[in-house]
Amino acid sequence: QVQLVESGGGLVQAGGSLRLSCAASGRTFSNTRMGWFRQAPGKEREFVAAISQGGGITYYADSVKGRFTISRDNAKNTVYLQMTTLKPEDTAVYYCATKPYGAGSYYSAGSYDYWGQGTQVTVSS
Repeated sequence: QVQLVESGGGLVQAGGSLRLSCAASGRTFSNTRMGWFRQAPGKEREFVAAISQGGGITYYADSVKGRFTISRDNAKNTVYLQMTTLKPEDTAVYYCATKPYGAGSYYSAGSYDYWGQGTQVTVSS
């Protein structure tokens, strides 16, 4: 059974920064592709960023490109999302998820099999 635990969310003013962490267990982390998604109230869950198992390939939604950075530390079984220049529209619950090999597009939530419980990010204007 895979377990994912997100942390690092909180309340921040517009223009500020936060770093989210996602600690994984139950699967060989170094072989696991990882993604971050977010869901705002009344909206569908949307792709934010993803990273290959070795960390050499990353993917970003256009809305966060240049502001967010995804990274991973396979020795710590942890994936990170560094968020800078935050905007009120970044307010959402952020989820990390695991993507099995060959399961489909990195950009699609349906390609991921295990999800964390989420961490709230609120950006005030």
